[in-house]
Amino acid sequence: MLNLPFPVYDANSSNGTEGLGQLPEWDLSDLYSAPDSKELQADLAWLEAECASFAADYENKLADLDAAGLLECVQRNEKISQVSGRIMSYAGLRYYQMTVDAERAQFMSNCQEQLTDFSTPLVFFTLELNRINDEALTSMFAENADLARYKPVFDRIRSMKPHQLSDELEKFLHDLGVVGDAWERLFDETIAGLEFEMEGQTLNIEATLNYLTEQDRSKREAAAKEVARVLGANIKTFARVHNTQAKEKEVLDRWRNMPSAQHGRHLSNDVEPEVVEALRNAVVAAYPKLSHRYYELKRKWLGLDTMQVWDRNAPLPMEDTRVVEWDEAEATVIEAYAAFDPRMADIAKPFFTKGWIDAEVKPGKAPGAFAHPTVTNVHPYVMLNYLGKPRDVMTLAHELGHGVHQVLAAEQGEMLSSTPLTLAETASVFGEMLTFRKMLDKADTQEERKVLLAGKVEDMINTVVRQIAFYDFECKLHAARSEGELTPEDINALWMSVQAQSLGPAFEFMEGYETFWAYIPHFVHSPFYVYAYAFGDGLVNALYAVYADGDEGFEDKYLEMLKAGGSKHHSELLKPFGLDASDPKFWDKGLSMISSMIDELEAMEA
Repeated sequence: MLNLPFPVYDANSSNGTEGLGQLPEWDLSDLYSAPDSKELQADLAWLEAECASFAADYENKLADLDAAGLLECVQRNEKISQVSGRIMSYAGLRYYQMTVDAERAQFMSNCQEQLTDFSTPLVFFTLELNRINDEALTSMFAENADLARYKPVFDRIRSMKPHQLSDELEKFLHDLGVVGDAWERLFDETIAGLEFEMEGQTLNIEATLNYLTEQDRSKREAAAKEVARVLGANIKTFARVHNTQAKEKEVLDRWRNMPSAQHGRHLSNDVEPEVVEALRNAVVAAYPKLSHRYYELKRKWLGLDTMQVWDRNAPLPMEDTRVVEWDEAEATVIEAYAAFDPRMADIAKPFFTKGWIDAEVKPGKAPGAFAHPTVTNVHPYVMLNYLGKPRDVMTLAHELGHGVHQVLAAEQGEMLSSTPLTLAETASVFGEMLTFRKMLDKADTQEERKVLLAGKVEDMINTVVRQIAFYDFECKLHAARSEGELTPEDINALWMSVQAQSLGPAFEFMEGYETFWAYIPHFVHSPFYVYAYAFGDGLVNALYAVYADGDEGFEDKYLEMLKAGGSKHHSELLKPFGLDASDPKFWDKGLSMISSMIDELEAMEA
């Protein structure tokens, strides 16, 4: 996803991509040909004029509109969102390609400020929508089917009604948003400036963390200690960012009368707090039969008395360490998608041929991976940092799943295509599962099957157990910050309070590991985002169980679910599959799939 830190390493250092084949690079010209292009300048001018015109036409008048008039208003607002989204997608993607380029950073910042200035007069729109009488709105939906199509958007907007401030305060907060974004920029640029020394090279954080998956334990240990050293040297800056961001959120939540720090995220995810709580409780209760049990197995495989944090993502001793070339990775994922449904493969293929993927690790490029939907009249872009590891193939499958989802949902239009985070992970995790199952089917030996199963279990633990531990850390962080300023040591202690609980007794924790919260971008960019990963994984495991049981017409129902985008609540989307996320037992189905894989691994040992 989009919220990532942006690192840099020395331009003369090796980027580790030798022998991977020709890696694709973005072609952003489908958005704009250049920062100074006539098309972009024309869109900026149109946006400034249209925002002013929209405010003049509709401010203080929404309550007087009939159904046809409200529909026209909504569609004009949707067009504004599309043009502004196109501009910021272009500015943001250029920046992610080279985050240390001052011109790119300035261009993105200038675009953000311009769009904020242009859109300030539009703050009234959601505020006045929320003042329309419920009965009047219901009547208009009954009268006009085209307007009724936008009901899910209205419902999400109106869910904020109890937390709405005065028009003047809302405009003030809108304008102040760019100042709050500056703390995110400080985080991003601090991460971008970090330098790590490994084997005589100066590396960025992405390349250094990659050492934690090396077969050589001494290299893993050196990398972990180097990350701890550099984060420790910068921990005051990261603590300042987290303190400020958490305090800003606490103030906003208090003014908006939010019942908890997490509530705003639940509203934006269109998910009930009790559903998230059921997910969290189910995962925490399952720690002993999932992560604790698996890591005890891994400890034995590695021949260790106790595992250290640098062993968590270590490859197994019998694991194939060959590099997977890009062409093979592409073929593997496309074959898996096609085996499920040729339509999925057809949607995925243009990503590889039309410049929609940027895969190479490059100096100054953002780390990690994401799929950016841009806007519905263009197409998504996928960013990877491909190093040829087997897990990089799974990452490709994951991000392409997002891309396929975004392409299918685009027909819903700008306001209805975007899914809540909890559902946004569905297609990506399902794409991973399809690829994993295809690779598992092709396993020639029991040992190869064991390595694949172990890798998948680790991925699921990272997606479910680790993300729920992150969520618990955030809950503790925001609760503690509401009581006062936190020192770096305070935050370190909160981090460690969830680590032993989630990872289990197989681990010891080296000195310095207490600072590893500092590089997790979601804590800064999107508080409480992380539970969406666990939600998506649990949902997909339940979905896949239905598919594996031979549910008739599953493929058509699945693609229809993706096409729905954000036009339906999770309860509606899951109903055709006989699933209900509000049932506490629902989460046990997904967790049982992980547990059954560990059962198989234990049986292999016996």
